[in-house]
Amino acid sequence: MSNNITKGLATILIGMIIWFIPVPDGLTPQAWHLFALMVAIIIGFILQPVPVGAVAFIGITVIVLTETLKLSETLSGFSSGAIWLIVSAFLFARGFIKTGLGRRIAYLILRAIGDSTLKVGYALALSDLILAPATPSSAARAGGIIFPIARSLASALDSEPGPTGRKAGAYFLQVIYQTEAVVCAMFLTAMAGNPMIVELAAKTIGVEITWGTWALAACVPGIIAFITIPWLMYIVYPPELKKIPQAKIIADTELKKMGAISFHEKVLAAVFFVALILWCTSGWNGLNATTVAMVAVSCLLITQVLTWDNVVKETGAWDTLIWMGSLVGLAGQLSVTGFIPWFADAASHSMSGFSWISTLLLLVVIYMYSHYAFASLTAHISAMYAAFIAVAVAAGAPPYLVALSLAFTANICLPITHYSGAPGPIYYGAGYVDLGTWWKLGFLFSVVNLIIWIGVGSMWWKVLGFW
Repeated sequence: MSNNITKGLATILIGMIIWFIPVPDGLTPQAWHLFALMVAIIIGFILQPVPVGAVAFIGITVIVLTETLKLSETLSGFSSGAIWLIVSAFLFARGFIKTGLGRRIAYLILRAIGDSTLKVGYALALSDLILAPATPSSAARAGGIIFPIARSLASALDSEPGPTGRKAGAYFLQVIYQTEAVVCAMFLTAMAGNPMIVELAAKTIGVEITWGTWALAACVPGIIAFITIPWLMYIVYPPELKKIPQAKIIADTELKKMGAISFHEKVLAAVFFVALILWCTSGWNGLNATTVAMVAVSCLLITQVLTWDNVVKETGAWDTLIWMGSLVGLAGQLSVTGFIPWFADAASHSMSGFSWISTLLLLVVIYMYSHYAFASLTAHISAMYAAFIAVAVAAGAPPYLVALSLAFTANICLPITHYSGAPGPIYYGAGYVDLGTWWKLGFLFSVVNLIIWIGVGSMWWKVLGFW
């Protein structure tokens, strides 16, 4: 309790200090005070004296009480389609967990290709990838569905934390955790913060990114990274076991325990497939991603794959609605009041001796490794994404290149530490990988991901005509 009080006081103190600093030239008091309160909210997200949703709720209340913004302006983010897209995706994910379809998919892939440690690594990662478009929570996907399978498989191979950890378990968990960053980056609906990125890019630099555009931009660097990481992990952090034909037997046994595919699983699979098609063809069908997601959830409710009780109890969705809706609205108001343009202009002048290429690369590297100070991708996005893309564009960088480079960087920084993403504590807590090794592997694969996503990715986006 006392620790939370200290964190709360620190959050308030930082906000007050910035509030009472003289307003810089070129800014209105309203813009500066909004910035002060936004910083306090973000510090609250990082320190968490109370849960993140509570921090956001208290923050927007203070903004209204201080008359920094009108009530309608403060709550403007809750009308954002991106927010309701992510809520719908959370509900979609609940269907995969409730029906068991997520586990069935993982075991089917494992039974098909899992006769060696390397192939099992790919099978587990591929299961994660297939679930990603409809599962915006890495904790639910990698932690709730994939982790129990990987952990049970390791135990079946007599690989437990400690002396036998390197037989297979350590490799499995590191492969999943490192590829999780790639999986989050490949789809707009694969990580809760991605729709926020889309909103910020549109409001800050006028770049519109659809579900299909995101997937198209991510497909080449994503596939390359997805193929590279399990293989490279096999080289730099090899498992002691190489051939494990019993993995297929284990998967087959588990599938037999699950029995025949249920009616609700069939319905969910059909709805998921149709939603993917509609998301990918939005340019032709005229349906935006949020509309498609809401139609899909409605179908699940009508067919009783999901009950309204399931919806009400999906706390992750409603928690995300509160804090993300608050942040999206406030971030938009930072631009409206003039703070973001002012900051971009000031920062670009301080980098006047740099080319736009150097500026963008510097911002990407800073964004990537500043994540050592964050335990949440979404908190990191809310703190830095809008400001960084504004600075890069002000320096002359092509807007689409900027938006995509920093959007994907915001995902691939996930596994650099054991606390930097929601599944981290789950995987580290399993006890298979020591802290020093975890951080070394995290740094190594962060470099690999930067080379692939920014190096190869930028060339792919050039081919697509995005810049």
